[in-house]
Amino acid sequence: MLLIKNGRVVDPASGTDATLDVLIVEERIERVGPALAAPGTEVFDAAGLVVAPGFIDLHCHLREPGGESSETIETGTRAAARGGFTAVCPMPNTRPVNDNAAVTRFILDRAAAVASVRVWPIGAVSKNSGGETLAEIAAMQQAGIVAVSDDGRPVATARLLRQAMEYCLPLGLPVVDHCEDPSLAAGAVMREGPRSIRLGLRGMPAATEAICVARDIQIAELTGGRLHIAHLSTRASLELVRAAKRAGLAVTCEVTPHHFTLTDEDVTYDARYKMNPPLGSRADREALLAGLADGTVDAIATDHAPHEPALKEVEFDRAPFGITGFETALALALEQLLHTGRISLLRLVELFTTGPARVLGRHRRIAPGEPADLTIFSTELEWTFRADQSASKSRNTPFDGRSFRGGPVATIVAGRFVWQR
Repeated sequence: MLLIKNGRVVDPASGTDATLDVLIVEERIERVGPALAAPGTEVFDAAGLVVAPGFIDLHCHLREPGGESSETIETGTRAAARGGFTAVCPMPNTRPVNDNAAVTRFILDRAAAVASVRVWPIGAVSKNSGGETLAEIAAMQQAGIVAVSDDGRPVATARLLRQAMEYCLPLGLPVVDHCEDPSLAAGAVMREGPRSIRLGLRGMPAATEAICVARDIQIAELTGGRLHIAHLSTRASLELVRAAKRAGLAVTCEVTPHHFTLTDEDVTYDARYKMNPPLGSRADREALLAGLADGTVDAIATDHAPHEPALKEVEFDRAPFGITGFETALALALEQLLHTGRISLLRLVELFTTGPARVLGRHRRIAPGEPADLTIFSTELEWTFRADQSASKSRNTPFDGRSFRGGPVATIVAGRFVWQR
């Protein structure tokens, strides 16, 4: 048994924001209330700390199978635990692609053996993510996937997207799309604009994303299916999602911490600033911050994309897209959203918990009988992120050496501490 005492329990599902105790018995929450007592129980004093439902990351890359030199399920989930995440959703662009039940089972078997947090895989939309025929979606769902995506590239055609959404509708699975018009994105390495011109780097226009978002929303309206826009990064895309929500469509979206923190003006020839979607303009960033505040954005997701140094420490044009993100996500959200007064603490917790849970058709709350997955964090802790001390195998982050106010303190999965600061 474990008794968490004196914490500020923040639970968006019930609207709770109060000093309470949480008693955990085995893998579930037994009681929640003031001044609980349980003689002989291990006690964690959470005075001055926030006790939240376990954080969920809807979008990450654990690289296993096939990319173990950059990350493994063991190292990636260890980093996730240090970031306060209790469940992560790895994308299917592994080698081989997670497009069949055998690969799904391999991922889940490895997770059962070595993972620090829960692993909820996302399967491919199409075979080998090749954009031609549907993958074995029903079989993968039976094996344990929670959504489908061809992430790393968009669903190739409107016809294929329609097939996927119609197929997934009775299964209750969302289709997650990396929105990008390949004809506009080809060869581009950052956002098109004055900064790309000054650096002499080929840029992709913001319309690259918005054109695909518009297509996807039209297909969602046609099919009635559930559409989730991954790593939304532009003002135009956000307006399209906002309009779709007002129209009552089942459309959701996520935003990453790097897109609501940095802009294309931060880009140098350092490949740690190279990600896809690329960093946008100041206007894009301000729109994302507004969407996070007004409820248009459903979740904060990391798009944790580790790459070993040999891949990233090359010329900007040659480096792969992506940065790590598990261990800095909460701190950046506190920095950019809470401490600036843009959103409340309850809303911030929602973006990491009930928001992503709703995208997956699940719930997340602190209540008797619920799984004992909890994230404990401080809004005031002063600390500095050091990439060379990260639990990830990779170091490709633009936030190395950044000092923060607030961050994770402890992560509990199934009633057990998987990480403590």
